[in-house]
Amino acid sequence: MNLTALARLGAKHVRNAVAEAAYLKTRLDITRPTAVHAILTLRCNSRCRYCGYWREDGHLDEMNGEEWRAALLSLRAFLGHYHVEFTGGEPLLKEGVTDLLHFCHQNGIRFGVTTNGSVFSERMAEEVIAARPLNINISLDSHIAEIHDYVRGVPGAHARVTQGIRRLLTECEKQKADVSIVLKPTVHALNFRTLPETVQWMQEMGAASVNFQPVGRWTPETDEELWIGGQYLEELEGVVERLVELRRGGAPILNSEPLLRLWPRHFREEKAPPEAMPCRVGMRNFFIRPDGDVTVCWFFPPIGNLKRNSAREIWRSPEAGRRRRQTTSCDRLCLFTCLSQKTLIDKIKMGLRLLAGSRRRCAMAPDAHKG
Repeated sequence: MNLTALARLGAKHVRNAVAEAAYLKTRLDITRPTAVHAILTLRCNSRCRYCGYWREDGHLDEMNGEEWRAALLSLRAFLGHYHVEFTGGEPLLKEGVTDLLHFCHQNGIRFGVTTNGSVFSERMAEEVIAARPLNINISLDSHIAEIHDYVRGVPGAHARVTQGIRRLLTECEKQKADVSIVLKPTVHALNFRTLPETVQWMQEMGAASVNFQPVGRWTPETDEELWIGGQYLEELEGVVERLVELRRGGAPILNSEPLLRLWPRHFREEKAPPEAMPCRVGMRNFFIRPDGDVTVCWFFPPIGNLKRNSAREIWRSPEAGRRRRQTTSCDRLCLFTCLSQKTLIDKIKMGLRLLAGSRRRCAMAPDAHKG
């Protein structure tokens, strides 16, 4: 991760922390988005047991490349330098995606990609790294192939993902690119006991860090086999303590200790505790759906559409103002990595861990992808 880019993003978070405090105390709204997510497509080549996107008969109309470029430039006109995280579905299935990534690089828009990691041919890895992403987040549930393949619903998925990671590391070394490779396991009943071992495996693979996300109740399989409940909660608490210990020992776990310790409450489906209130996503998040709709949270309606209005107009609209009032009153306990509450200190520590992990990965890269 580039230190200058990290410092620039950090300065924006400091500014918005002040703006959030002003909003909460006086309702003076000078907030701006600091977490921009672009959902390029809902199409996916995985069949994850906790996801519903791939089960849908039809998909949202998708913005084309020209419309996406216009949307990203609209955000730049509003925010100046910013970071956008491209997600899906599987974002790398989007037609013309590498052209869009290079467009970002050419126009000073920092970006990351969250992917299942299965489509990294040598050519795709080369083109993505050449666009100089800030980070590549790879959804990998376990170092144990049988667990990952079963939950992701595709035999051989684990082998393809690990091959993709090696190709990315090779390209980072070849192109002398400073890119943070972050593994993102979804935490569920089939993998939670082995998460500490997954952290060790991740470090041996050469990834920069790991960012855990507890599963949500999205599908029948979540209720039937993936939710962590009953007698398993005590085991989960023990695993959390091991992860906290690993993190204190220097393991590159991006989740903060307070968020790790909220996992049992999440699986008990408790309301958000006072220390996690008020919810701030309405003052931070700018989620762009494939059709151009903009939301601040999955659980609330859109606040506008980028095919009809600029990013500034959408964020300053009466609908966005209503959504900020609604979300700051919400007591849902959300531990999804794009929604969970993070303090300014948490964000600074996360950035430093990413930076340290990236440097460690670069140092070990010559040996990390052998075999």
